[in-house]
Formats: sequence, structure tokens, C-alpha cells
Amino acid sequence: MDSRPRLFLTTAFLCGVLLTLGFKDFYPDLERRFRRTRRRAPANSLAGAGLDPRAQIELEDHTTGDHRDASKDVEVAEGIEACVGNTPLFRIKSLSDETGCDILGKAELLNGAGGSPKDRVALNMIKTAEEEGLLTPHSGDTIYEGTVGSTGISLATMCRARGYLAHICMPSDQATEKSDLLLKLGAIVDRVPPAPIIDPMHFVNRARNLAADHTADPSRPGRGYFADQFENPANWQAHFEGTGPEIYQQCGKKLDAFVAGAGTGGTIAGVARFLKPHLPALAIILADPQGSGLFNRVKYGVMFDTLEKEGTRRRSQVDTIIEGIGINRVTANFEAGRELIDDAIKVTDEEALAMARWLAEKDGMFVGSSSSALLQ
Repeated sequence: MDSRPRLFLTTAFLCGVLLTLGFKDFYPDLERRFRRTRRRAPANSLAGAGLDPRAQIELEDHTTGDHRDASKDVEVAEGIEACVGNTPLFRIKSLSDETGCDILGKAELLNGAGGSPKDRVALNMIKTAEEEGLLTPHSGDTIYEGTVGSTGISLATMCRARGYLAHICMPSDQATEKSDLLLKLGAIVDRVPPAPIIDPMHFVNRARNLAADHTADPSRPGRGYFADQFENPANWQAHFEGTGPEIYQQCGKKLDAFVAGAGTGGTIAGVARFLKPHLPALAIILADPQGSGLFNRVKYGVMFDTLEKEGTRRRSQVDTIIEGIGINRVTANFEAGRELIDDAIKVTDEEALAMARWLAEKDGMFVGSSSSALLQ
């Protein structure tokens, strides 16, 4: 019994030696078969995919020529003038949800010069004057304008961009932030006391006279050009050619009403002249601040407001804190579209201020009273 374990161990050892010797002779042949199998696998895969394993593969360069990324060919805008227009239309959520209809606003603050619709007007007036030979860039020509602020800011910016000087006349009762910005843009600013349009010192008349004096003075370089935004047809034409078509396309050619205020009247006239032929049922509505006569001009054909009667006027221009819209005289730009205006509404200062607060709180829109008045 004691010799059996030794016999088993001896036998197992001998078997292990024999197995090792046998595998050593067999392993090289097994390895060669495995390598041949691996070399055949890619060919079999190509054949399975319907490709000829013997075909030569050619690599193509897609980084040059017609194969380059088309996004790299995007056109770069030329100057700040190219950033004017094509502003987006957006849904004002709070008012739309409250009323049950889509109320849209046009983000004219995204115009690239002065951040207002007056950028369109300023650019078009300058371009038109250049085409007519009334302005020459970098010649010392100066553009004069009477404005309550927004047009002046747009003109001052455009003058810098196109090689002109700007001289702005504005009423002294307008926000000082406007004149401060004009000065920073390099414009000369005259703040004059509010006065009737028949007064030579009315801000518009003063700008006109200064332009004439400049042109008549041989000692001064360049010429003086009076932009005349209230009477210049390039004003309403800017909106006829730009704002109106943009709104029409952005609304999908479907619109029930268009509401605008009026100072010069160029915006509402130009947009109305474009939209009405395309949308005959469209309602064009004027929002007019208290103290302005345009409401009565639309409703009754006369230019008069009860706040303008003797002994009741608190301010010399328009009896409202709303800046930028409202006027008490007939202008060529407003008359260009007056017959297309279907109705007018009167907006009080309190209503405009309440709407401005609402928009800031509900929609994060920080707008001035002239914009909030349109949404009341």
C-alpha cells in the first residue's frame, strides 16, 4: 500500500513530460493555422459587404476645393451701416397670454447704430443726399438736424461711420442723457428753449438756418446739409422699403392690425403704404399721446387738442412726458400716409408709464414711454 502513491506520482510525472514534448512539436503548426485565419478575415468582411477585396482603396481630400465647409463662406457685414434693418419680430408673451391674441413687437433696438428705428431713416437720408450730390464723405460736410433725440443719435453715429460731422439742435426739456450721448459721439449739441414752429429759435428752424449759414460761409470747410427729417421723403421711404416688407414676411403675410406712434410720421406712413396694398383688411392704428394734435387730425381732419387751448398749456411743445411721438403741426411725412390710417387712440401719461412698468416686470423689457404707449 505504501508503494502505490509513489507509483502514481512517477506515472503522472512521466505522462506530463510526454505531453509537453508532444505539444512542443504540434504548437508551431497550430500557430501557423491561426495566423492564416486572421489574414483571411478582412477579405471575407469586404466580400460580405459587397466589395471586391482585391480592389485598391483611394483616399480623398475633403478639406480643400469645393468640399470645404460652406459655413466658412458666410458674408461679413461691411461697416455699422450693414447692421441696420432686418430686426426680428417677437411675441410679447405676457400681453399675448392676457389678451388671447398674438401681440408682436419689432426689436428695433437691435439696429446697429443708434439702436432705434431712426437708424433706418438716418442712413437713408444720408444715402439719398449722397446720390443727389448734396453730401461728400470726408470733405468737411456737416449734417444739421433738429430732433428730440433718437434721430440725432442715429445721425451722429452714421456721420462718424460715413465721414461727416453732426450738429444737433434739440429742445432743452428733453432728457439730458440724450444730449450727453450725442456729445460722446462727437456731435455738436444745441439745447434750445421749446418754442412754436413759427419761432426762428425753434429747434428745427435753428438747424435749418445753421446749415444755410455754413454753406454760405466760404471760410468754413465743406457744406452744411439740413437733414429735415420731418419733411424729407427719404424718411417714410426708409420704412416703405425696409420696415414694411420685413413685417410682411416675418408675419407670414398675415396680420390684423399695425399700431405705431408718430413724431415725424415717417414710420406709420411708410409701413402703411407698403402693407395696405398687400393686406387691404389690415387696420392701421395711430397711438397718440396727450397734448398731441394727430389724434384729431386722423379722427376729424383738424390739428387741435383741447390741452393746447389758451391758458391750459403747461409746456411749450407737447403737453406730455412721453418723448419722441406727438406733434401739433402737419408734416409731409405724416401726410404721406394719413389717408391709410384707419383709427387713432389717445394714450395718457399714466397709461404709458403703467405699461412700461408692466413690460419690465412681466417680460423683462425695459422700454421708454413712446414704446409702451403703443401697447396700452
